[in-house]
Amino acid sequence: MVEPPTHLPETLRRLDALAEEQGLTRSDLLAPRELAARTALPERTVRTLLKGGTAPADKVNDRVCARIRTLADAHLARTGGRMSDLAADIRERLGVSDYWARQVCAGKKVPSVEFLHGLVEFFDVEGGEAFFTAPAADALDRVLLPVLRELAGEAEQQDPIRALMDRYGVKATDLRRHGAMTPEQLDRLLEGVIRSAVPQEAGEGDTAR
Repeated sequence: MVEPPTHLPETLRRLDALAEEQGLTRSDLLAPRELAARTALPERTVRTLLKGGTAPADKVNDRVCARIRTLADAHLARTGGRMSDLAADIRERLGVSDYWARQVCAGKKVPSVEFLHGLVEFFDVEGGEAFFTAPAADALDRVLLPVLRELAGEAEQQDPIRALMDRYGVKATDLRRHGAMTPEQLDRLLEGVIRSAVPQEAGEGDTAR
C-alpha cells in the first residue's frame, strides 16, 4: 500500500524561512533526541527525515509494535520499574491479562483497536491512535507544527507590518509612513488595497451599465 504524500517537507521549509527571519537556525529550534522521544521514533530516523531523507519502509503493525515498545522502555527507564510492574498497571487500567500486556509492551503482539485506544490514555500520548499508526514523516510533522505556529506567532509580534502584508498577499506597497500607524489602521489600509485590486461583482459599488 502506497502511503499518501506527507506535509513534512513544506513544514520544514516554512520553519527554515521563519528561523532565518529571526536569525536562528534549525538546530536552534529542533533537537533530534527530544523529537525522537516525543514521536517514539528512532533518533536516526528523525535525523534522516530532518535532512530530507525518507524513513525505512515498514508496515502499520510493525510501527505500532515498535512505538509501543519505545514508550514502554521509556516508561520503565523513567520510573525505574520492571516490565512486570508495567504489565500489572496496564492490567488494572485496561482489563487485560498480565501476559497479553507484557507481550504488547515488548513489541511482540499487535494490540486490538480497543487495547490501542486504552494505551493512548495510559501513556498519555497526543494524536490518538494515529500516534502509533502514522507513517514516520507524519508523526514527525505532527510535533513540528506547534513549533511552527509558535515561531510564526513570534514573527507576527516582532513585525506586525510584515504579518499583515503576508495575510493579504501584499508583496510591495508604499508603506513608508507605517511607523505612525497602528496595526488596526494598517489592517484597514491593506483591506482597502486588496478590495481595490479585486473586481467587484455586479450589484456592488457602481451599478453596472
